[in-house]
Amino acid sequence: MREPNGWRLSYVRTLLRVSPALLIATGLFYDHFTPREFTAVPFFTASPLVAAPLFSLLGTVIVGIASVAGISAVRGYYGDTGQVDAITEIATVATVAVLAVLINRLVRRSDARLATAREIAEAAQRAVLPVPQERIGGLEIAARYEAAQAGASIGGDLYAVQDSPHGVRLIVGDVRGKGLGAVSAVAVLIGAFREAAEQESTLEAVAQRLERALAREAIRREAALRDAAVEYEGFVTAVLAEFPHGAGRARIVNRGHPPPLLLLADGTLCSLDARRPALPLGMEDLGVWPDRAEDAGFPPGATLLFYTDGLSEARDAYGAFYDPAERLSGRVFSAPRALLTTLADEVRRHTGDRTTDDMALLAVRRP
Repeated sequence: MREPNGWRLSYVRTLLRVSPALLIATGLFYDHFTPREFTAVPFFTASPLVAAPLFSLLGTVIVGIASVAGISAVRGYYGDTGQVDAITEIATVATVAVLAVLINRLVRRSDARLATAREIAEAAQRAVLPVPQERIGGLEIAARYEAAQAGASIGGDLYAVQDSPHGVRLIVGDVRGKGLGAVSAVAVLIGAFREAAEQESTLEAVAQRLERALAREAIRREAALRDAAVEYEGFVTAVLAEFPHGAGRARIVNRGHPPPLLLLADGTLCSLDARRPALPLGMEDLGVWPDRAEDAGFPPGATLLFYTDGLSEARDAYGAFYDPAERLSGRVFSAPRALLTTLADEVRRHTGDRTTDDMALLAVRRP
């Protein structure tokens, strides 16, 4: 069943698309059934202005011509096309139609620039966050990054998966803020994680390596960024996980991030909340809590879902959050990719395609 938000959005779009024709028809009706001293010029001028941001150049030109033809037909019907008032009305509609064409060109040019900026941003995002292989260390992997629909800023959500002598290790995180500062923090974290995941014997040691990497980067960039209009984002919520080879379990370190969700093969769902809350990475100055990895069972057919708050804080038109635990409970998915596709589609419908925050999703399934 179609959700109310999606239905309303589709209805509004359809209404806007037909509104130029409705305005012209209303103008003809108004002028025909009202005394001659009443004029329908506002309807004929509004039609091309409505079409300008919605239609193509050809469509806007056609609507403009139709508006001029409409007002000309009305004046011709009354036989006063040579009158000063009639000439003024026709000239007014024609002038507005020309302005609508110019507005259409400006809007399309701005749209093209925004599309180019978004393509560049997404290319940079893919370069920093390459899509992991579908199978790593015997586990099925799927990752998805959904950029916010507003603007073209590069976000600070991140994920990475690395096979190591100690098992398959991964990180999912969210840097505070957006823009170049966030991308810088993402690049530092991804690089540090890939190195630490290979070298460190414990997941706790990997987390500490990331903490030190952020601290070093903050010191290195402090002087340079003081003179530039760029803020270095050193505050990162993150969850790290380790899947030892041949073991049906997962080890998790959560640093202030939304808890992973464990979906069992029968549809049972449980949230792996951290028993010992810890500060996000980069906030060591506020206090030090030793990292302690927590074990969780990971039986065959189970899937672990990691996500950023772009999923759990997605709101609908009434301000209600999307609750992934509630939505996924009792459901079974054939593969990690199917799970992420379903989530992305549901969030898009829930928000009416008006997401305001980027969303990173990573699903791991034990066959």
